[in-house]
Amino acid sequence: MGDRPARIYREHPGQPYTRKSQQGKDNYIKGAPAPRVTQYEQGAKKKEFQKKVVMRIGEDCNVRSEALEAGRVAANSHLSKVMDPEEDYFLQIRPYPHHVLRYHPLAGVAQADRYYEGMRKPFGRPIGRAAIVDKDQILYEINVDEGDVQEAKKALERANHKMPVPCRVLVEE
Repeated sequence: MGDRPARIYREHPGQPYTRKSQQGKDNYIKGAPAPRVTQYEQGAKKKEFQKKVVMRIGEDCNVRSEALEAGRVAANSHLSKVMDPEEDYFLQIRPYPHHVLRYHPLAGVAQADRYYEGMRKPFGRPIGRAAIVDKDQILYEINVDEGDVQEAKKALERANHKMPVPCRVLVEE
């Protein structure tokens, strides 16, 4: 089974549901998959840059780890074509996908009660992770020198297409 559509998990949960049990062993979510993001920082980590180009999210939502990784790949592939990744830029993903997404299938066929327990213990099985982000929170940050600001903006515009809600690309500092 492939990934479920992101629109199912896009809505901001406010306070996320956390499993609390009188038995401490049931608090752990067994089988929670690791985030799909492979790198949170890329490029010249120790170099000082003049400008910072950021992508801010437009509204409260959940951003799945798959979307964060797709945006990182899109931005980094553009930047690595026009600049040297070792010394010309520093790309960083700011939020971490802590929130575990779950799927609770309901059997909709006749005589489903033989193999299914309905809403008893309806926690659902974990299927992915998401970062819970608030409006105007920074998703991506690219540090570049003065002459490379336009290329960094283009890279973040490409990453913007992978996000579940509209985002804004801004130049800071």
